[in-house]
Amino acid sequence: MSSSPKTDPLDLVGVDELLTPEEKDVRASVRRVCEASVDPYVAEWFEKGELPAVRELTREFGRLGLLGMHLTGYGCAGLGPVAYGLACLELEASDSGIRSLVSVQGSLAMYAIWRYGSEEQKEQWLPRMAAGEAIGCFGLTEPDHGSDPAGMRTRARRDGDDWVLDGRKMWITNGSVAEVAVVWARTDEGVRGFVVPTGTPGFSAPPIRHKLSLRASVTSELVLDGVRLPADAVLPEARGLRGPLSCLNEARYGIVWGALGAARSSLAVALEYAGRREQFGRPIAGFQLTQEKLANMAVELTNGTLLALHLGRRREAVGSLRPEQVSVGKLNNVNKALEICRTARTILGANGISLEYPVIRHMTNLESVLTYEGTPEMHTLVIGQAMTGLPAFR
Repeated sequence: MSSSPKTDPLDLVGVDELLTPEEKDVRASVRRVCEASVDPYVAEWFEKGELPAVRELTREFGRLGLLGMHLTGYGCAGLGPVAYGLACLELEASDSGIRSLVSVQGSLAMYAIWRYGSEEQKEQWLPRMAAGEAIGCFGLTEPDHGSDPAGMRTRARRDGDDWVLDGRKMWITNGSVAEVAVVWARTDEGVRGFVVPTGTPGFSAPPIRHKLSLRASVTSELVLDGVRLPADAVLPEARGLRGPLSCLNEARYGIVWGALGAARSSLAVALEYAGRREQFGRPIAGFQLTQEKLANMAVELTNGTLLALHLGRRREAVGSLRPEQVSVGKLNNVNKALEICRTARTILGANGISLEYPVIRHMTNLESVLTYEGTPEMHTLVIGQAMTGLPAFR
């Protein structure tokens, strides 16, 4: 009589068996590069509040085909939503800041150009961005307008055939290392997007210091002081807020998966630690209260993974996801990932606050992930409007 396969404590219900060989290969490739190029160094980057290897990492991710991997043409890999999601999970298992680097590059800056740009803009920027030779950023959030982008103050005015941009953007990932910024501004024609080479006179991107979250990530302010652009710098297919909001939906889908990476990493560390940490003469993994914590974390990780996989498969079948569907995923998975990290921290006790272990780093990073690309309140109201037909935030 053959024995049954041993249970994987990080995949209790066998979600892995639902993945295709190609998806597993993508996951394995991303894990290998993270283990070699991120994991040995990321705690030090986090502690110092810097990402010194940002350009080397971006080129390495480009060689792997990670940048804009869910887009087609222009040097992009054209892989499916689940493969992209698994890549985000593995990146965030190393660090949320590393996943943010890839998400902003591919799902915000590249996607905006790919979806709304002219053929000339696509040819100029996308192949270089896919290869990691050019870094992009996405300028929507402003100092006084986060959840309500309709109140943006950045303006673009016509001056002859040119556009002139003035304004500020805040909390911009990749800002001070980017070669190109996709900037959204109010015009007489409504909100428009602009492709802004960062070397343009009047453009600057001072880094934001003193962060206690996403420290292994480049975060900047964008300052636009009379930035003069040619007429063809505007994204021709984007008019109104629908353009930038659709880009955010792309990035949020990656977060649905990415947050699970931080959760899985924290659960794995807590499980291993509980198995070797002895108190009262035996490992704490043998105590009922510890097992309750481990079991609850595993169940929530499983639920989040099944939700992410469902959204990915639905996107494959239908071609897109409705905003409220992505909101369900982001709201649930980030909240549950935070709970998992906090519970894992309690299992590690005082060691849980040390950067010798990744748990506190994941925990503080997820505090940023919780509120960027839509706060929990906004996602709750998106879901509420979908259920009732009544917009509570207007």
